[in-house]
Amino acid sequence: MATDSREDGKFLCRKMMARCSGHCNENRNSVVQPLLTDLYQITMAYAYWKSGKTEDQSVFDLFFRTNPFQGEFTIFAGLEECLKFLENFHYSDGDIEYLKQTLPDGIEDEFFEYLGQLTAKDVVLHAIEEGSVVFPRVPLIKVEGPLIVVQLLETTLLTLVNYASLMATNAARYRMVAGKNIKLLEFGLRRAQGPDGGLSASKYSYVGGFDGTSNVLAGKLFDIPVKGTHAHAYITSFTGFSELKTRTLRHKVTGVPQDLLELSIRHREALSDVLDINTEESSEGELAAMVSFAIAFPDGFMALVDTYDVKRSGLLNFCAVALALNDQGYRAIGIRIDSGDLAYLSCLARQTFEQVSTRFRIPWFNTLTIVASNDINEDTIISLNEQGHKIDCFGIGTHLVTCQRQPALGCVYKLVEINNQARIKLSQDVEKVTMPGSKNAFRLFGADGHALIDLMQKVSEPPPEVGQKVLCRHPFQESKRAYVIPSRVECLYKVYWCEGRVCQPLSRLDQIRDRVQTSLKAIRNDHKRTLNPTPYKVAVSDHLYNFIHDLWLQNAPIGELS
Repeated sequence: MATDSREDGKFLCRKMMARCSGHCNENRNSVVQPLLTDLYQITMAYAYWKSGKTEDQSVFDLFFRTNPFQGEFTIFAGLEECLKFLENFHYSDGDIEYLKQTLPDGIEDEFFEYLGQLTAKDVVLHAIEEGSVVFPRVPLIKVEGPLIVVQLLETTLLTLVNYASLMATNAARYRMVAGKNIKLLEFGLRRAQGPDGGLSASKYSYVGGFDGTSNVLAGKLFDIPVKGTHAHAYITSFTGFSELKTRTLRHKVTGVPQDLLELSIRHREALSDVLDINTEESSEGELAAMVSFAIAFPDGFMALVDTYDVKRSGLLNFCAVALALNDQGYRAIGIRIDSGDLAYLSCLARQTFEQVSTRFRIPWFNTLTIVASNDINEDTIISLNEQGHKIDCFGIGTHLVTCQRQPALGCVYKLVEINNQARIKLSQDVEKVTMPGSKNAFRLFGADGHALIDLMQKVSEPPPEVGQKVLCRHPFQESKRAYVIPSRVECLYKVYWCEGRVCQPLSRLDQIRDRVQTSLKAIRNDHKRTLNPTPYKVAVSDHLYNFIHDLWLQNAPIGELS
């Protein structure tokens, strides 16, 4: 016999709230507050209040209609931020004073008193696990509670989910095209849409599969690995050897000091013959800068090699300093290339490292890291893969953090039930017709272990069972239907908030990151490919299908011909 999801939610809430209390206050963004909303939410709240609808109970669905980036999957992110918002949802005295000055004249003082007492304690929030692969029309979040409160949550919940999910999806796509053995670093703070956009980009690119960020504050707040070397400015700040104030470096084991510049110059002369490069063509200022940086970071020496000329200066100078460091017991990390033909230059660099490794009998020189940056996007990586590049790590900024291929996901927040009565929004555009009523959602898996279809049902329906035939229907096209016999059934929703508290243990960021990859593995490759991916099927039960269309007919106006 089916059970009411609200009762299940309250039971889970009481079971988990003690374990989760206070979790959401960590690293809370103070900008995320009730006034971070559209004015019409508050004017609607007053109209609801004036109409005596303070006791009305509602259900809203938060979902999107189309997958981004011309793909066929999306990654759900931003849930933890939504829960932090609910935990701190309260209008301060200052908020109320501002609203009194801002809202239209004539609003009664009693409404402001009512507004000042509102919290999210009577709200119940169901959601899919953060980091899961999700699909159009299936609600990511289902919010139940007093109509006025749940309405006031709309804009803030949307802004917390829209960009987070878009960013995580974009990052996941980069991870797929780069391959699991390539490191990905987010370098986008300077190009992001403001400081909050920069922090969100760092956080959700990590969720989507990136390995680190250049954003130091994001590293502190979210425990993300922070990576970085130096800019061209460091190289060009040196013009010659005379500018080196410190030239000696102690041996890592013996402690014996050596002049690192002299060692580097000596190695550069030897390398000139090995690499067939005239030392007179290389930059002395670049060599001085690299020596300086190596002395500062002997265990973390990674150098930018394209300030002047990668082939005739950058690689020669880098290898000379790396060999000098080796003499003193240290291993260089690698190079970064920020311009030019990245496929050719990476192959040249790898060939150079192999030559040096063989000539000087230093096996680890073969494994030096090659990092590439320079306005890289998804198509760039695909092209570089086709050209057989030798890059170990991509540093990606602008195209990643601004989501240039599609700047918005387009999540919406729609009323689907009020006082246990389903509501439907109709439109001449069928894609904009809402799915009425409070619903459950399930993921049905095929015999091969991959996800086959997402199925929505009314909450009163019994869940689908393994091995039992289920009729799955397209929500709006009568002829599109199929029977499915699932090998596994996954209930997509958990109750994350009820009785004023978080009632599920929340995952760490690294656990959400792992969930993204696990969830993607459950989806067939043809759904994930970059070119002409196969659409993933989202269906409704036969009962829900009939309910939708009966309600549609009840609410659609009947035309009259004359």
